Amino acid sequence: MSGSIEQGTSQTHGNTHILHFRVRLPRPMERVWPTVTTREGLAGWFTEAEVLEPRLGGAVTLRDLGSGQITAWDVDRVAEYTVEGGGRIRFHLERDGDAATSLRFTHEFQGEGESEARWRARFERLIDQFGGPAQRPAVHDPGRC
Repeated sequence: MSGSIEQGTSQTHGNTHILHFRVRLPRPMERVWPTVTTREGLAGWFTEAEVLEPRLGGAVTLRDLGSGQITAWDVDRVAEYTVEGGGRIRFHLERDGDAATSLRFTHEFQGEGESEARWRARFERLIDQFGGPAQRPAVHDPGRC
């Protein structure tokens, strides 16, 4: 199974934006967890974590996003970072069969600093780490038949 990124969704409430993605990764949760919860893992596909104390209430500093704290931490399942200037970034892992993981992602932020396209590119880098580019399903276009 190759990885895939399901269509992202974006909501706006005043100046608050919320992005949601579901990313399917062809590795078990135990292999995916370090990519979203360690300095080395985050640096490989997202951004450098200059500080990361892996526990609820621990300090976190994400380059280009800011400093804050870990606001949710359920080992092997949920990591949430809330950083000043970067908003709330949540990774929720779920088993997807015996050997795959479904990553449910939410980013809630103010302003215009992030976009669906930017997160999609990051998730493509994450998928590449696990064995290659995502397989994109064929789209049926009745106008091209």
